[in-house]
Amino acid sequence: MNRLDYVVLIATILAIPLYGLWRTRGRASLRQYLKGDASIGWATIGLSVLATQAGPITFLSMPGQAYESGIGFIQNYFGQPLALIVVCAIFVPIYQRLKVYTAYQYLGQRFDRKTQLLGAFLFLVQRGLAAGITIYAPAIVLSALLGWRLNLTIWLAGGLVMIYTVAGGTKVVSITQRYQMIVILVGMAIAFAVAVYRLSPDLSFESTLSVAGKMGKLEAVSFSVDPHKRYTFWSGVIGGFFLALSYFGADQSQVQRYLAGGSLKESRLGLLFNAAVKVPMQFFILLLGAIVFMFYQFEKPPVYFNQPAYQRAAENGYATQLAALQTQFDDVFAQKRAAIRAVSSASPDQRDMAMARLHELEAQARDLRDQTKTVLVQAGVDPKSKESDYVFITFILQQMPHGIVGLLIAVILCATMSATAAALNALGTTTAVDFYRPLIRPNASDHHYVIAAKALTAAWGFVAIAVASFASLVENLIEAGNILGSVFYGSILGLFLAAFFIRGVTGSAVFFAAIIAQALVFILFGMTNIGYLWYNFIGCAAVLIVAPVLQQTIFRSTKAPAGV
Repeated sequence: MNRLDYVVLIATILAIPLYGLWRTRGRASLRQYLKGDASIGWATIGLSVLATQAGPITFLSMPGQAYESGIGFIQNYFGQPLALIVVCAIFVPIYQRLKVYTAYQYLGQRFDRKTQLLGAFLFLVQRGLAAGITIYAPAIVLSALLGWRLNLTIWLAGGLVMIYTVAGGTKVVSITQRYQMIVILVGMAIAFAVAVYRLSPDLSFESTLSVAGKMGKLEAVSFSVDPHKRYTFWSGVIGGFFLALSYFGADQSQVQRYLAGGSLKESRLGLLFNAAVKVPMQFFILLLGAIVFMFYQFEKPPVYFNQPAYQRAAENGYATQLAALQTQFDDVFAQKRAAIRAVSSASPDQRDMAMARLHELEAQARDLRDQTKTVLVQAGVDPKSKESDYVFITFILQQMPHGIVGLLIAVILCATMSATAAALNALGTTTAVDFYRPLIRPNASDHHYVIAAKALTAAWGFVAIAVASFASLVENLIEAGNILGSVFYGSILGLFLAAFFIRGVTGSAVFFAAIIAQALVFILFGMTNIGYLWYNFIGCAAVLIVAPVLQQTIFRSTKAPAGV
């Protein structure tokens, strides 16, 4: 990065929060601090909801996911549009009618205090950890490639978000997310255009996509029924539906976004905007990764994209082994480039033989990368995050023009800030409304609760920064966040669906059913390797099955509360 890049980067990430703070200056009531005001319309709600879900992991890791495994990850989102329609039809009207600040207040009104606290507690644990990952994910990659100190990067990103979120509450989060999301969409569109422009002139765009498809990068849908396969149509439609339903219907970080402003119509329009936009946006981000893959079939990539780790291994005495692997990789790359040209020009009867040769060379290249990874592990320098997380940022730094580099780094940081702000806003609100107000200071003034909410938001900011400072990922960054949500979301969703649809159960039955369901998910997560999207379905189904059984056997003498 040069001076122009840093100017673009700093101006972008500072201007939006400063504008948001100017828009929200002045003293706010508790309702204004936690829910905003009528000036927040459907467009702001829609972009805010989109920005909350589309964190830095989406834009940093997802292109690398497609580079490595193809665009099949898109199946994870197949159930989301239907889930958003269900949220609009069922969840939003109830929340708006009851004028709740958090989703878990509804559980307290429908059941009892302990069920409310259980739902809130599960949310706090999951989202508190996820907020740390949201900060850590881009920090570990940016610090490695740009030479920034990791802890300093974490504290700068987390500290800036904490300051403006504490100061302005929900309204400043919604306003900043609107403009941050605009920057993100513009930046990714530019990246897509540059990537297409930089493709090899040896092949037309159509031929490039054809070769990418033959190499397995454009297989968007798999109808496999193998539960161990991570991405399939069925896991996306069923598991993805339950993940999205729990995320948008029962996760306070999203509920708070669409309750901002307080209008049922505006909330629904904002969510329906996401139903229409989310899947196409994710598809183009994954397609960008596939295009970057094809770019590196003609422009020689590094044998290992995490070059700082590679260089440290060489300095630690492993230069000879790495140089030998690099030489072999360069030779395979040259053969593979020739094989791609042969595939594109081969006659139909020769094409199968040419593709077999290309697949053989691609397997050799993957094997050489795996051997390089082993050497780095032996050298004690390899981070636990996947190499694919470094693919897109390497492409940005090496192939984008100056100024655009700064903008795209700003895209990643804007995504970090928007997702983190939503999480801190929700964590502080949930702690203040569901725990502090009813359990510690039930009769304090409105102003006191505003101060308490600000203090608790700041406290969660420090927790998130602490989690990020000590984080050590074992999965691809985008998978880490989704796995964490899948482990907790099913039980939370089960609480809400039981509240909506099982009128004869009491809080005690649902409370213990959720605990049993959560324990079951933990056991399955630790002892099996089924696709993680199924944990949402399993956790939710367990609550809905166990709760009526407990009601009829153990709690049958307890009268169920009237519906809310």
